[in-house]
Amino acid sequence: MSIQTNNLNKISLVPLSQIRRPIAPVLDYDKIDAMVSTMEGKPAPSRTCSLEEATEMNGELPPIDVLCVREDGENYYFAFGGCHRFQAYERLSAKTGEDAPVRCKIIPATRSQLRLYVGTSVDKMFAAIDEQKQQRSQEA
Repeated sequence: MSIQTNNLNKISLVPLSQIRRPIAPVLDYDKIDAMVSTMEGKPAPSRTCSLEEATEMNGELPPIDVLCVREDGENYYFAFGGCHRFQAYERLSAKTGEDAPVRCKIIPATRSQLRLYVGTSVDKMFAAIDEQKQQRSQEA
């Protein structure tokens, strides 16, 4: 939970594959192992979560703050935190062969607002999206 979503109670489920994470994470693999175990119904402690806290989660991880840019009726999701939780969801997806639904708190955003996080590389992130839109409009 962050300052931005402290008062946001709605939790949405977004497929893992739809969330872009433009910043490379630095990871604690023991923490990820504990999260996966907790999601599988076997609570496990980590350096930042006691066994009691893990047990109280009832197999769910805390929601991740995700920015959502909506353009032309499409949603584009971006996350800059929650790296260990994302890795836990990725491991779970690899085990099940399914696109894991990620518990998120959605923050509406614009491309301009994303520049605050990633600078001008936001244009590179959207280049493929813009190209796909252009191809669709030419086909129509």
